[in-house]
Amino acid sequence: MALNLNKMSIAELNKLISDAQAALAKKQEVAEKVRKLAQDNGLDISDLMAADKPKKAKAKKPRGKVAPKYKNPANGSETWTGRGRQPHWVADALASGKTLDDLLI
Repeated sequence: MALNLNKMSIAELNKLISDAQAALAKKQEVAEKVRKLAQDNGLDISDLMAADKPKKAKAKKPRGKVAPKYKNPANGSETWTGRGRQPHWVADALASGKTLDDLLI
């Protein structure tokens, strides 16, 4: 919300100032109520702020390499672990009637 204050009339500027002061007074009133309520219940504002902070997610551990399970019968150097997208040679073998058990190493 970018306001161009230079293009506003004096009346518009005065209304903007009074609206801003009213909004500020309301927020200060609410903040004081929250402070008093927290204090009456033995809490500090920092206690309330700490409760709002999301907990940091644990860093994921790097996964180890997985041994291949399947081997291309036509080319033994092509292998697949069984994870992720099927290689073309696996899809072709399955389409030709073979099963994954036929491709096991």
